[in-house]
Amino acid sequence: METVISILHVTGAVFIVGPMAVLPMSALRAARKGHAQQVATLARSTAVFSYLSLIVFLLGFALVGLADPEYDLSITTPWVLASIVLYLIAVAVSVFVVVPAMKRAARDADAGAAAVSDGGTSGAVAVAGRAALTAGSGAVAVLLVVVVILMVWKP
Repeated sequence: METVISILHVTGAVFIVGPMAVLPMSALRAARKGHAQQVATLARSTAVFSYLSLIVFLLGFALVGLADPEYDLSITTPWVLASIVLYLIAVAVSVFVVVPAMKRAARDADAGAAAVSDGGTSGAVAVAGRAALTAGSGAVAVLLVVVVILMVWKP
């Protein structure tokens, strides 16, 4: 059973957590080009993947519970606890910083496109909005990379 849970955990990390980290980077490109609908779609997708990543999180708890007693694993094992905390911070940043920044970027791009069609000069997304999206998505990516390192290294 542990093997099945492990396969599901790793597969979920690749196909659920991976897009949660990568989609905001695609949204940055779309925001720079003023593609409001694409940014809005990517914001919704990022939110869905962020919430779905909780499945991977729960599978991780199952793995700790199923671990061979010789490994002496629990949620208080330092590398497991650090992974839990870093993952929860990453999800919180994704849900409460990145997704709202993506939604703002979509609104800004939409407003910029409307301004251009009304004779304005630029359809660009506000630089401040892109900065929050860039910083937040970068932080999420770094946190998730650290979690992967801890999962593989198991210091």
